[in-house]
Amino acid sequence: MNALVNMYGPFFDLNNWATVIESGEDWLVILSLVVMECILSVDNAVVLAAQTQSLPNKVEQEKSLFYGLFGAYIFRFLVIGIGVYLIDFWLIKVFGALYLFYLFIKHFFLDRNKKVEVPKERKKPGNALERHLHISNFWQVVISIELMDIVFSIDSVLASLAVSSNPVIVLIGGMIGILAMRGIAELIMGLMNKIPELNGMAYFLILFISIKLFLSIPAIDIEIPNLVFVGVLVAAIIVTLIIHQINNNKAPKSKKK
Repeated sequence: MNALVNMYGPFFDLNNWATVIESGEDWLVILSLVVMECILSVDNAVVLAAQTQSLPNKVEQEKSLFYGLFGAYIFRFLVIGIGVYLIDFWLIKVFGALYLFYLFIKHFFLDRNKKVEVPKERKKPGNALERHLHISNFWQVVISIELMDIVFSIDSVLASLAVSSNPVIVLIGGMIGILAMRGIAELIMGLMNKIPELNGMAYFLILFISIKLFLSIPAIDIEIPNLVFVGVLVAAIIVTLIIHQINNNKAPKSKKK
């Protein structure tokens, strides 16, 4: 019971919510988490959009995404509470830092030539799961969306908790980020297509968060303020836009040769 209170008590502390809502610094951190969530969740948006294509009409497609959104919020609440409890253990911090560092290495060195694979649309509405368990095609899609959300959100939650230990900040940032991905997924994907360097920027932020989390273990005990992360994010966006402009200027010259 004490463990549950420690994990989820801060969510029900009205003073905690009031402090976060009234704090400009906390809102800067939340905005930073939203930006990071959106950039890191582009693959998620592609997969979720593909999942809904097996449904016969737009009404059911939007309905499945709505149910998926509701489930994603519940899961995010549960996993943040567990994460807040576990992140206090220094071994978990080390594991989390190493895992985030692995994501950085994986993106730049292991998956460099890999493309996002989108599930193919099913030709027939029924399959083995539907026949044997009597689950309709609609609910199969909803379950698939929930599972995809769980898989994709673990990285985001871990990275967010490394930025801020306040679960309310992480919860607000995550929920706004999820809603943004559902509402403006096409816009974000279009922006990522126009400025592909943004994807690399997100994983450089992951590297920074990995270092931040590792430095916070008791043996080192160096706490990097959250506002530093906000500054790094702003600087990363500026540098990314400059690099994008340089790459654009180089492209026509290479084509002429």
